Amino acid sequence: MNNILAILIPLVVTTISLLIISKLPIIEIDSLKKAIIAAIVFGILNALLKPILTGFGLFSFVTFGLATFIANIIIFGLAALLVQGFRLRSKIWSPIIGAFALSVINSIIFKLLNQFFPVGG
Repeated sequence: MNNILAILIPLVVTTISLLIISKLPIIEIDSLKKAIIAAIVFGILNALLKPILTGFGLFSFVTFGLATFIANIIIFGLAALLVQGFRLRSKIWSPIIGAFALSVINSIIFKLLNQFFPVGG
């Protein structure tokens, strides 16, 4: 059950975050279904590409997290390329602002979830 929740909760949080971001003039998402698909694609790309793009965490210390942010921008842009119905309005600014907004909104939602439903640890 915990394994399912470990996958389901980030999926729901990312879907909600994408729907919130779609209200900004930087991205367009056609429907809730497209937001869910985009969230799934984000999860897969994060699992597969983020370790490679960040040098398995080796560069994060040296770049003060900049490598992780650049990886997020690339993954944001790739997700938009892969999911029909998820479009960037600008080829440069949309992935930059979108990756930043996704990180911030996801962090806020996870912090709120942890406040109301604390996980031991």
